[in-house]
Amino acid sequence: MRDFPSPLKPNFLCECRNQNRAMETKPSEISSGKMFGGYNKRFKHFSPTLGCSMNFHIYFPPSPSPSHKFPVLYFLSGLTCTDENFLFKSGAQRAAAAEGIALVTPDTSPRGLNVEGEADSWDFGVGAGFYLNATQEKWKNWRMYDYVVKELPKLLSDNFPQLETSKASIFGHSMGGHGALTIYLKNQDKYKSVSAFAPITNPINCPWGQKAFSNYLGDNKSDWEEYDATCLVTKFPNVSSSILIDQGEDDHFFPHQLLPQNFEEACRKANVPLLLRFQPGYDHGYYFIATFVDDHIRHHAQALRLN
Repeated sequence: MRDFPSPLKPNFLCECRNQNRAMETKPSEISSGKMFGGYNKRFKHFSPTLGCSMNFHIYFPPSPSPSHKFPVLYFLSGLTCTDENFLFKSGAQRAAAAEGIALVTPDTSPRGLNVEGEADSWDFGVGAGFYLNATQEKWKNWRMYDYVVKELPKLLSDNFPQLETSKASIFGHSMGGHGALTIYLKNQDKYKSVSAFAPITNPINCPWGQKAFSNYLGDNKSDWEEYDATCLVTKFPNVSSSILIDQGEDDHFFPHQLLPQNFEEACRKANVPLLLRFQPGYDHGYYFIATFVDDHIRHHAQALRLN
């Protein structure tokens, strides 16, 4: 008689779990919609880095041929956002279609882990990953830096042959602008250019950053500097492409949370090219982003063509 695997045998259980996890790790499409000749597509996968299921969006521009590969532009969203906000609200797909650039928008934190306190406040925990690798045990799954820099690009490269992931740039808004700046400065071999809308540029000196960093990273403030663009720009000054930042003058977070003047001064001292544009009458929201997003797409398109 054949010896069928018993559900009680540990090796068989392990094999099944590993097979299921491998299937979950491969992204599955959960929605699709046509826009400007291309497609917004949403995908779900299991992230080994974060220990949970994650969603991300890709906007695929219209393709001139089946073999064509698109450069990739990552957008990192701000506090409380998901992978959906930017592509739903910004209208960036029009310029991305014209320039032939794929847009990739990940989520802003792990979700569904049920860590005590993860949803107690809007500016920490779920929806507020701050694009760092947490070192405190309670928040050990909050590793959005590794997810964005390592896991997601490999996932895209392995599963989407139409994406040329070796040609990539990055931008973001608010917390995501902080993420884009810090990730770019520390990984200039991976990204051709960076830009940001109203970024948190000096988090070690603002309430949002101090709350997040003390909980995720502990009390050693030298560890905080590894995720602060104003500190990092002096360590990694060899920036080849000008940094573009737009800041609304009527943004009520501008004076005490965003601190672009600190980043501007650090760039000046390090001789790093920065175009910081203050926009009269604009606030922190998506009307502001939608107004200037085409400029940002063109900024990255130029860098991606030159490199």
